[in-house]
Amino acid sequence: MSLFVVQHRHAAEACPAGSREMAPMLLKHLSPENTRQYGISIQGEAVIDNAHTLYLIAEAPTRSALQQFMAPFAQVGSVEVLPASHCETVIERGGCAAP
Repeated sequence: MSLFVVQHRHAAEACPAGSREMAPMLLKHLSPENTRQYGISIQGEAVIDNAHTLYLIAEAPTRSALQQFMAPFAQVGSVEVLPASHCETVIERGGCAAP
């Protein structure tokens, strides 16, 4: 599995957390029971207060698998999936630049 950081942004007027229909669906989508079905493990998540921005740290088999998983979020805003590394890995390879 590979490590990724996901950034999702949406406009204030499209905030899914304020939707009675979408909010519970997205929480269920991010649940461990559901992510396992996609072969994805979410290591951490946070929403930036007053910024309508969600960050996930996730492990997934491929970048495209994680992009497909994030499709419900893409319906209301942007989704960026960035390859990442654990700090130990970066130190072991001698810097931030991936080989």
